[in-house]
Amino acid sequence: MASMRPVLLLVLPVLLLVLLGLVGGQQQALMDYLERRLQAIEERISLWHEQTTRYASELREAKQALVLQLEGLEKSKEVQRGELDGLGTRVSRVEREMDFLETQKEAQPCVDVDEKLVEQQVTVAKEKTKLKYAKLSGCKDMLENVKGMKILKRFGDSEGVWGRDMSLGAGKVYIFNGSSDDTLYQFPSLRDFTSSSGTTLGTPIRLPGQWRGMGHVVYRSHAYLLEEGAEPRLLKVSLPGGALADSSVLPLVELLPPYTLTPDTLLDLAVDEEGLWAIYATRTDPRHVALAKMDADTLAVSHTWSTPCARENAEAAFVVCGTLYVVYNTRLPGRSRVQCVYDVGELLAADEAPLTYFPRRQGAHSSLKYSPHEKLLYAWGQGYQILYKLTMRSKLDV
Repeated sequence: MASMRPVLLLVLPVLLLVLLGLVGGQQQALMDYLERRLQAIEERISLWHEQTTRYASELREAKQALVLQLEGLEKSKEVQRGELDGLGTRVSRVEREMDFLETQKEAQPCVDVDEKLVEQQVTVAKEKTKLKYAKLSGCKDMLENVKGMKILKRFGDSEGVWGRDMSLGAGKVYIFNGSSDDTLYQFPSLRDFTSSSGTTLGTPIRLPGQWRGMGHVVYRSHAYLLEEGAEPRLLKVSLPGGALADSSVLPLVELLPPYTLTPDTLLDLAVDEEGLWAIYATRTDPRHVALAKMDADTLAVSHTWSTPCARENAEAAFVVCGTLYVVYNTRLPGRSRVQCVYDVGELLAADEAPLTYFPRRQGAHSSLKYSPHEKLLYAWGQGYQILYKLTMRSKLDV
């Protein structure tokens, strides 16, 4: 052992040197590897930076191009709007000129003396009818024009009914939202309805049945509505309590919607200066609208009339002084117009009533309710609540 100690002293330094050399080589290899990886990451970051810069530049250019296109489209829109306004003005002017020409057009001179005599007899008969009607009814007004329009707000579904108690023409406002429901909303005033966010200022009134269509009306502190069901059952509901005051199964068999453009309405109730009316159609005469006079107290039908007014392309109707005015439109909603008139008193012939257009507005109406005291139409059109101002003249002047 003593002889090996000098050998070990000589070998140990060599071994240490060898181990240190191996460790140093591994460290160098590791440093080289890390340096290569960092260089690759730097190259990749540089590439990403270049691509990001290029994408940002392209996005900025695309944004500028889009802004220019939008400015061009806005200018084009303004030009087209101006052209449409001008076209609307021209169309309105042409309509007025046509109405004027119709009123100024004279009848062809008659060469047959007997025909003149017949015309005189017809004129005398008309005058006698007018005098008789004037004695029987104090209501002599007829629609002359739809003078103005006011869009109050947009509320609820695209279809619905709104208005006041038509026997008063003032006070509370009632909202029937949708074509089928069992809850109406009562607002204290028109101002409350227009300022209310949704139904926050309204009082819900639960009805004893679910209504169908948009034919209901409020009259003499009662809501009159057609109940959803297999048979046409009319409900009379007291307000504001919502209790059922009366009901009646109408003697109108095989009902059809009176308006092909508003097929959800099977029976349309209307109020005028003479009371409650029902506008409907049946399979007996599927092409035309029919009219019935209702007793608001008993819900009985006192009289019915067949009219020459077509169901096709009709969207709504209303009654003024015993005269039915049917409003027409197109499948793609256009400008509404009163195109057919039927007077139950026979004072006003259909060809004597002028074609009346509603104020310039493209759109459909799901309901039109006439207020006799205010001479207003309460309209529901595609979710908008609209008021139309009517101007009248006397039937005796026709």
